[in-house]
Amino acid sequence: MTDKVYPSDLSDAEWALIQPLIPPAKPGGHPRTTDMRRVCNGIFYLLKTGCQWQYLPKDFPPSPTVYYYYRKWQRKGVWESINHALRGLCRQQVGKSVQPSVLIVDAQSIKNDGKKGEVFGFHGGKRVKGRCRGLLVDSLGLVYKAMVAEGNASERTLAKAAVMELLETQPKLLERVKLMWVDAGYRGEVFGLGIWLMIQATVEVIKREGREFQMLPKRWIVERTFGWLNWYRRLSKEYEKFPEVSEAAIYACMTRLMLRRLVT
Repeated sequence: MTDKVYPSDLSDAEWALIQPLIPPAKPGGHPRTTDMRRVCNGIFYLLKTGCQWQYLPKDFPPSPTVYYYYRKWQRKGVWESINHALRGLCRQQVGKSVQPSVLIVDAQSIKNDGKKGEVFGFHGGKRVKGRCRGLLVDSLGLVYKAMVAEGNASERTLAKAAVMELLETQPKLLERVKLMWVDAGYRGEVFGLGIWLMIQATVEVIKREGREFQMLPKRWIVERTFGWLNWYRRLSKEYEKFPEVSEAAIYACMTRLMLRRLVT
């Protein structure tokens, strides 16, 4: 049994779940000597605490090594693949089928710490300068697709792009989807028709009545997911230069959350 140095470190049971999902070393050449468990612990530590890469404690491998694997797995889509695999296990754990019949979509405006990269903008309605995070989640609030774009991006366009990208990369994930819950920002026949043409799912708008606070049915599920992501300080702002790295951070944070859920 390996002792956990930090609360974000993987337990033995959690490591047993994620280890088979980590790409093996390439055959030939010098054998891999880096401890992949310590690499994962370093990544989860950074996401949880929000520190900079060069400030990783010495308990982990050198920060360039940890960052190398984080970016390599991002480029190869490993974080998203791990997210898909663990999400299926979480659904089975509560007696649900691996693939959902319902999806919920929403977007969040998030500030950035300066003009990072070329993808940023200003959302006039929310008065937020930064980026827009769009999420597709299931009825448990587990992420199916994360999309990060400029702050003034259309939420409807972002949602359709997320569905389209899933159809291109993981079409089986959407085979059972028959219903999509959205808020009033997605209302309109054009959006509903677009979703129907892509996956033959009906869009149901959950409307708010009046201006006072209301606990809208089903809509709170995706809001809770945004709350889960706020537990990880690296996502408190948009610190990343590239939006695809921010998307990988969302998948990695959800990976950590699901690992803990699967072993408790």
